[in-house]
Amino acid sequence: MNSIASDRTVRDATRRLLRQLGLTTVFGNPGTTEVAFLTDWPDDFRYVLGLHESVVVAMADGYAQATRRPVLVNLHSAGGLGHGLGQVFNAARGHAPLIVMAGQQSRTLLRGDPFLGATDATAFPRPYVKWSCEPARAQDVPAAIARAYHVASQAPRGPVFISVPADDWDAEAGAPVAARPAIPGFGPDPAALAALARALHGSARPGIVAGPGVDADGAVADLVALAERVGAGVWAAPVSPRCSFPEDHPLFLGFLDAEKRATAAALARHDLVVVIGAPAFTYHVYRGEAEVPLPPLFVVSDDEQVLARADTGPGIRATPLLALRALDEALGSAANGAPVRRARVTGRAAPPVLARPAGPAEGMITAAEVYATLAELLPPDAIVVEETPSHRSVLHDHLPITATDTGFLTTASGALGYGLPAAVGAALARPGRRVVAVLGDGSAMFGIQALWTAARERTPVTFVILDNTRYAAVRLLGEASGGTGIPGVDLGGLDFVALAQGMGCAARYVSEPAEVKSALATALADDRPHLLHVRTDPAPPRMY
Repeated sequence: MNSIASDRTVRDATRRLLRQLGLTTVFGNPGTTEVAFLTDWPDDFRYVLGLHESVVVAMADGYAQATRRPVLVNLHSAGGLGHGLGQVFNAARGHAPLIVMAGQQSRTLLRGDPFLGATDATAFPRPYVKWSCEPARAQDVPAAIARAYHVASQAPRGPVFISVPADDWDAEAGAPVAARPAIPGFGPDPAALAALARALHGSARPGIVAGPGVDADGAVADLVALAERVGAGVWAAPVSPRCSFPEDHPLFLGFLDAEKRATAAALARHDLVVVIGAPAFTYHVYRGEAEVPLPPLFVVSDDEQVLARADTGPGIRATPLLALRALDEALGSAANGAPVRRARVTGRAAPPVLARPAGPAEGMITAAEVYATLAELLPPDAIVVEETPSHRSVLHDHLPITATDTGFLTTASGALGYGLPAAVGAALARPGRRVVAVLGDGSAMFGIQALWTAARERTPVTFVILDNTRYAAVRLLGEASGGTGIPGVDLGGLDFVALAQGMGCAARYVSEPAEVKSALATALADDRPHLLHVRTDPAPPRMY
């Protein structure tokens, strides 16, 4: 193994710091401005190469979400960062702790507006990074990385950006930078929490809305214990990118729609609602104001912006795990140690009626069949990565997520191209768990290059492409809002088997319902990446 005898250069000092911070796995796509950072690459570092910068960022996002740790992303100057910005936006919405580091042209050339120079480099990724820096001196690079690590990993987590001029790496190192432990989460205000505990004790029909922050903080088991203690029915927050409550639990009620009237109607059964680890609420479409008022709300979040913009109810700022554990203690104090007793709110809400303009074409495979078969075949601890916008409700109805530790990941922003590379990143992060990515044909094409990385890294991911030959979500929502004759939504002619095989993955085309189970079983048993191109019914259910 290559060793660093001393911190002679900024590169030496940075690598020592990266080891101490656990940042030795780097996702990247390099260019000439990164050569000095990469030269004499150490044997104890891992460089995961992606063939497009958006794929690199999304792979790193999946890795960070699955490990709950920051990860370093290496991009190429302004052009590479620009290619990756869509997924930086997604990482911001999904609170992924990414340290994005891009090369900059040499300091000696910058005043002349050189080729590959990044103009106003630190401004380019804003406002979708928590912090952005180009160090004033070469010797400040390690300190900037240390600060970036703490900003990215401190709640609320999110991506940060550092621009490093190419000639900084060979400069003489400055004073050593000590690696400090990650900043832990923070607990709630005791008085505010006591008020919530009293409200729960006085509630006859409490409800909980579980957001992605619960699973991201490793607090699903604590939320289950709270729901069982107070007899609260639990809803998944609208368009949540993670599963924060097991969907086979008797207290699970279903999924809130990203629409005001439907959300208010669903919550009307409760006399108190606690929103934890989620905004209150995320909406996607507007179909008028709610016909019934929201019940009294308490919003618990580590994000001050979520608390500030909530329309109603007290806000409690805390990270979910510490909030839930403090609430458990407060409930005992509020009741003088007596257990909470009430009629339990049980039973999942009735699934929506899946309206179709017409029945499925004769002999066509439906998304429901694929999801139901996956539910039968997947191991309980599988990680499902999803990016099928027009089939999301079908997934909810037929593939319950039951794992209580990163069982589900999807895009947090709606920016396409997340699912396929994120599945590769999640598989690299959790090598002992089966990962399956279910993707739309349109979504898959935004990140298709990640198949090459999957093959190169031998990640045992099962990719299932549901091909309905269109951007169906655009058509469905467009027509629902009165749009007609919308161009640019019809696809078709994509050969995902050829694409996958050309990048080194096993692949199979599936067009008959009778083939679905055997094809999935074979793919799931493969210890290599394996893609199924499934031709599906082109008439998906109505969204929301």
